[in-house]
Amino acid sequence: MKNNLGDRIMSVSIYMILTLLAFVTFYPFWNSFVISFNSGFDTSLGGVTFWPRAFTLENYDIVFQDHRITHAFLVSITRTVIGTFASILCTAVFAYGMTKRELVGRKLYMIIGLVTLYFSGGLIPSYMLIRAVGLTNSFWVMVIPGLISVWNMIIFRTFFMGLPPGLDESAKIDGCGNWGTFLRIVLPLSGPVIATLSLFTAIYHWNDWFTPSIYITNEKLLPIQTMLKQILNANIMSEQMAQLDSAAQSAADRMKSVTSKSLSMATMMVATLPIVMVYPFVQKYFVKGVLIGSMKE
Repeated sequence: MKNNLGDRIMSVSIYMILTLLAFVTFYPFWNSFVISFNSGFDTSLGGVTFWPRAFTLENYDIVFQDHRITHAFLVSITRTVIGTFASILCTAVFAYGMTKRELVGRKLYMIIGLVTLYFSGGLIPSYMLIRAVGLTNSFWVMVIPGLISVWNMIIFRTFFMGLPPGLDESAKIDGCGNWGTFLRIVLPLSGPVIATLSLFTAIYHWNDWFTPSIYITNEKLLPIQTMLKQILNANIMSEQMAQLDSAAQSAADRMKSVTSKSLSMATMMVATLPIVMVYPFVQKYFVKGVLIGSMKE
């Protein structure tokens, strides 16, 4: 088929719009990346857009010399690994149980789970519950409350129900129980959905700064995202104070190569790049994993 003039105009328009959207989405991240490698004083002069104008590594040098940031980075990695593994395992077990028609009260469990998707107790009752069970100021407060995701359970359940019923029957003939069937047959066949949901869960754990800020006061337990939030808030306050008292600011302070903005951008890159680098390794599972349940035979 030959495209007429109207089709070609439409194709060009679509490509232009998508290119513009991609640029608008990617540019803020790239500009933050550039500023993190640029001298803070030079950045304050303005005009730093696509490339560092005064290249420096001092911003990252200060970030990695701060033991609080490096420790918070390790906390984030530990939380992401443990939280993702535990959440995927518990959610998959829950979903596999929900596929069994002989499970007593299966519909009731599903209704209770669906209710939690739309309603919650609120922040104050949640805090009172977390405090009552002794999870405040604990590393596990970032893991245990998020062990079960009802939305992920539904996706897991849909995928498990799409597996051939003969697999379960063959496993029972060979002497496998429910745990054996789940661990030896169902999970090995669930690579795409596990990879996709693991990435989404890891992103949640890596980016979550609100939960630690509410339930944790011990600085040694704070992840990099909460630490970054505190740094950004402190820098905003310092910049506001500097604007109010700019006349009293010395020339030496104005000539510093590291400013609060450049340091914030460097910290932001340290907190963002690790999770971004995970995407290429699981991208091949996205198409199959995300579309699970969208089509039925």
